Amino acid sequence: MGKRKVPDLYRAPFPLYSIKVDPKAGLLTVAGGGGASKTGIKNGVHFLELQLVGENQYSASLLHSHDTDSRATMNLALGEGVIAAGQDGTCSLMKFEDCTQKSGGKAAHEENNVHKGNARQRGGKRNKGGKDAAISGSDTKDETAHISVTGLADLQSDLNPVDPLQKVVRFSQDLSLLLTGGTDGHIRVWEFPSLKKKIDFKAHEGEIEDLDLSPGNKHLVTVGRDFACSVWRNNQQVMGLKWHETMPQMAEKTYRYMACRFGKVEDQKDALRLYTVQIPHKRDRKPPPCYLTKWDGKSFLPMLTAPCGAEVISSFAVSDSGTFLGLGTVTGSVAIYIAFSLQRLYYVKESHGIVVTDLAFLPDVFKGQNIKGHNETVMFSVAVDSRCQLHAVRNQRTFALWLVVFFCGLVLVGIVLLLQYLFPGFF
Repeated sequence: MGKRKVPDLYRAPFPLYSIKVDPKAGLLTVAGGGGASKTGIKNGVHFLELQLVGENQYSASLLHSHDTDSRATMNLALGEGVIAAGQDGTCSLMKFEDCTQKSGGKAAHEENNVHKGNARQRGGKRNKGGKDAAISGSDTKDETAHISVTGLADLQSDLNPVDPLQKVVRFSQDLSLLLTGGTDGHIRVWEFPSLKKKIDFKAHEGEIEDLDLSPGNKHLVTVGRDFACSVWRNNQQVMGLKWHETMPQMAEKTYRYMACRFGKVEDQKDALRLYTVQIPHKRDRKPPPCYLTKWDGKSFLPMLTAPCGAEVISSFAVSDSGTFLGLGTVTGSVAIYIAFSLQRLYYVKESHGIVVTDLAFLPDVFKGQNIKGHNETVMFSVAVDSRCQLHAVRNQRTFALWLVVFFCGLVLVGIVLLLQYLFPGFF
């Protein structure tokens, strides 16, 4: 599709590193910051209300801005009403509540704020027109909605003695486990919500880049900077994946794994896929392509490998249905691929001005309803440029159906005219 301008859904007053969608609460959660450096750049977690305006336009409003003091949030995971935030070498757990008052006006809102000191007014109202306000069609409403955030616990998730940093955090699908990986190469698993440490083992030499847990918690897949992608059952390694063997001309350590995600298979209830992203270990003057690989999610046999452009991949996401894959690059580009064929469906070159740090798809059901409008899929991206953008792929199926009906009608008329010409008086 080439280079074009994607309007910003929201702009934060700090670099953004993570975005997550809470379908039950109907919220987008974005987080980031400037870290501990004394540059004046804040650190925080912002809660956004997403709305579909008209048939195909979206707006995002700031409901609440939670200050994280001197710690920037580099990665996030969402449970039911709980955030697990990676801040330096710590996993900070916070409980959030939507304290919307369905009745009562301004007086009721002010009374609530007395009892909940950490609840704030909507960001747009607090700083109308300022940096905290949502832009690009976002509205600021005089409502009583607000979010209250309460700290639950801080877990030491990385023990690197030099510069501890949590790189990734995940909740298991059933929310019974919390998993983290960091620069010390260890995977740590906590029972949730008790937060009792269950497993702590060294999975990779060097940093953990990514991890994901299969439905049912049967298999854990981890990616490290040591060129390895490993499959585990608890803390026992089951196997190591060898994507380069699908391409015999590929030398073993010219690429390293960057990301891994499990995904469903549409219309196949018991099927499961694993997707991995491979990026060049070293950059040449003529950049080689990055690759996507699709694996059987139970046998872990490779099914398909395809190139996905020469821009280095920096972020990866899979839609809830397993139908689409999202890619962000270090140069700010955003793409959406079809999971079945690994073919590119959508691409915007340098949509962001710098590294795309995280992606999230809009679920099929959002706050009890479908707000995808006339879109086949909707994906959000955030980047170091402080921007949150929305990328929508229009649904072409209705158009294609009418096109088929139209051509069938033309063929029918043609046959009738031909019969009338060949056999006068036939009708």
